[in-house]
Amino acid sequence: MNPKPLDPGLYIVATPIGNLGDVTLRAIDVLRGASVIACEDTRVTGKLLKACDVDTRMQRYDDHASPAVRAKLVEAALAQPVALVSDAGTPLVSDPGYRLVREARAAGVSITTIPGACAAVAGLTLSGLPNDRFLFAGFLPVKDKARRDVLNDVGEIEATLIFYETGPRLERSLKAIGEIWPDREIAVARELTKLHEECRTGTSGELAQHYAAHPPKGEIVLLVGPPVEQSLKADPDELLKSALEGMSASKAAGTVAKATGLDRQTLYARAVELKQQ
Repeated sequence: MNPKPLDPGLYIVATPIGNLGDVTLRAIDVLRGASVIACEDTRVTGKLLKACDVDTRMQRYDDHASPAVRAKLVEAALAQPVALVSDAGTPLVSDPGYRLVREARAAGVSITTIPGACAAVAGLTLSGLPNDRFLFAGFLPVKDKARRDVLNDVGEIEATLIFYETGPRLERSLKAIGEIWPDREIAVARELTKLHEECRTGTSGELAQHYAAHPPKGEIVLLVGPPVEQSLKADPDELLKSALEGMSASKAAGTVAKATGLDRQTLYARAVELKQQ
């Protein structure tokens, strides 16, 4: 039985983030029924379409697409079904699709979402970190100062923080996080839904050390647990040991002093002792 023909409009279609078996039956029906599929990379989307036996025409639409390309897609969606996909996962989550959706809505285009895989949510489910409140903050900046500024901006939000990161930049981001929050629980989720899927947890120092020895590839979901309220029972030695895994005695003392309000000089003297043990 053939599915009912699609009405005109813009269809936001989530695609697999790794395992092609995660594509939904509804997504396949929409991709087959669309007049055109707007995608980031026709080569990437082409592999999915071939696997799903879909021969719908593709139109490249990414960060570099001109306003004219966007306008043509909006015009098409007024009269025909137009599908929007990203290379992997849910469109508009850390990709440029929101501009197309905004302009389509302003033009009176009917908009439908076909939900499915999302790396940020998949990483959160694997991490074991608190998930009653979470903040997705996209990719961290490449430059050190900009990265620190972003981390400081979101650092006091009482929620699990979710970032996207790449393999070559992961170690530097972990070290930057450790300089600000040496005691927070971190999770690194990678190869999601693939054969070698993993989610490793620990402090930033522990994880930076591991990935320095085992450089990861591909895109990664980097999660930071919410702020841990410091109490009188907090063990300065444990905080210092964690901080010392990724920084000097002086920097570790300063970081723990900032987090606990304890005297920096006293912490520095103790950090030197711990480093010599």
